[in-house]
Amino acid sequence: METGVVERRGLWLVLALVLVLRILFFNQAIQGDDPTYLAEAQHALIDPLHPSNTQYPFQGVMVDLRGHPHPPLNAWVLAALIAIRGRVEEIPFHATYTAFSLLAAWAMWSLARRFSPEPLWAALLFVAVPAFVVNGGSLEADLPFLAFWMAAIACFASGRLALSAAAMALAAMTAYQAIFLTPILAVYVWLYHGKDRGRWALILVPPATFAVWQIFTRWTTGAMPAEVLSGYYATLHTASAALRSSAALFIHFWFILCPPLAAGALVLAWRRRHDRDTRFLAAWIAIFFAAAMAIFFAGSARYLLPIAAPLALLASRLPRRWLAIGFAAQMALALGLALANYEVWDGYRRFAGSLRETVHSRRVWTDGELGMRYYFENEGALRLLRAQRLRPGDVVVSSALTHSLDLTSPVAMLAAAEIRPSIPLRIIGLETDSGYSTIQKGIWPFGISGGVVDRLRALQIMERHPALEYLLTNAPEAASQIVSGIDPDHWMGKTAEVVLKSSDSAKPLRVEFYISDQAPARHVTLRLDGREVASQQYPGPGPQVIESEPVRPAGAVATVEIEVDRTFRAPGDQRDLGVVVTAAGFR
Repeated sequence: METGVVERRGLWLVLALVLVLRILFFNQAIQGDDPTYLAEAQHALIDPLHPSNTQYPFQGVMVDLRGHPHPPLNAWVLAALIAIRGRVEEIPFHATYTAFSLLAAWAMWSLARRFSPEPLWAALLFVAVPAFVVNGGSLEADLPFLAFWMAAIACFASGRLALSAAAMALAAMTAYQAIFLTPILAVYVWLYHGKDRGRWALILVPPATFAVWQIFTRWTTGAMPAEVLSGYYATLHTASAALRSSAALFIHFWFILCPPLAAGALVLAWRRRHDRDTRFLAAWIAIFFAAAMAIFFAGSARYLLPIAAPLALLASRLPRRWLAIGFAAQMALALGLALANYEVWDGYRRFAGSLRETVHSRRVWTDGELGMRYYFENEGALRLLRAQRLRPGDVVVSSALTHSLDLTSPVAMLAAAEIRPSIPLRIIGLETDSGYSTIQKGIWPFGISGGVVDRLRALQIMERHPALEYLLTNAPEAASQIVSGIDPDHWMGKTAEVVLKSSDSAKPLRVEFYISDQAPARHVTLRLDGREVASQQYPGPGPQVIESEPVRPAGAVATVEIEVDRTFRAPGDQRDLGVVVTAAGFR
């Protein structure tokens, strides 16, 4: 009886700690990939069975959300909350998501009672994992997936097979990596229930769920999500990205727990490698870590949350003094990172709030992602795409950290802000090498720095005063006369626009360009001040010219639009590419 009371007290202590950690960050601003899931959720209110069957603007181009690397369960949860509340609200949403953290902690307690001589310390180490503390304050799929992943294994190990099957299916509908439950649980069945055919069949629930969802989506929308995702994956998963991601994940592994505890856990595991429990926990870590190294290309610390539990269970066999010191160090680091993270995303929220009147009275565009984009678009700002034509008087709000477009128009500064957390810890930023969230910024699990995380600007577009009648795109003056659609490397998308000084007399309008071997574009159209002046078909790749009859612009400034019939995407490049423009103007 006393043992049962002590165990219940331990469980309540763990759950209370989780609850306190989440309450501290109930007012966490929208962050990271939250806006993508919220976009899916809003579409789910229109098309509940296909939350991702829509287009989404990302880095200046429209992408197919069916290629999002997560199935729709998290979007459905958010859609339900939006339907209940009528809008996105930080505190109620984060309060609801606390349930996933509590479920993960309960599952960890169940596993700790099964696999650890110190269940309380094992569970406390799990709760103090930095990624658990930091990412538990987001609306991304990481904590829902972790909760179902943990529940699936805990219920399977305790013989609650029906609940385990349900948790496996929910995990598979939350993240594709749930499929790795199958080999991990196969090791468990092999070690403990080798002849149990029912358990062998049960571990196939994740791939079966995955297959049913893919087939249903293919049947009802015309494309499998995995098929669309594979197209983006082939573009992003380059050899260099895979190597950097692997390096980052290797380093992140040693900071899942306090590094001495992680090292001690592996040493003990080797010494007890013939013990069945140790072999299962080690296999759990090895299988998922190997899979993570193979499939992930962003190298984020949160990707390794599914192996925090077995690592904590192995570490809980170390002396209690080590565990106490390790737990204190972990929790201090986790809280520091979480507080710095809170200040970062709150900075975007406050900057958007300071420009609320501007957004409501002007045409405002956002050039940035993540939290900045969400809060400005929530006020009514529009997403800036590569081909967008900006008018004098428009306002562009940009983030130095996540912007994707370079303005060529003359601008005037309306407002500016720096995001610089008061705590000298960084998980992302302009002046840190932290790769906590992505290898694009570094490979270290966090940074110790007081540097700037982001610089925000609100810029008003001014009138252009072109000086050249004939423009070479590699000339220093080119940037001020290219309105949209031509990048610094001279590639244009489907359309491009430049402004020219009007000629004094009627002259041919001429554009010189190059069709590469990979480009499918074969038809080019030329417009002057909105009216078509030339259109021509081309037989194949090579340097080309399109030229109109002598024309005269309507005013002192001539607006020239170039359009191609088809575009393509090169490996490692998210842009829609048409042709390479080298010159445009009156000759």
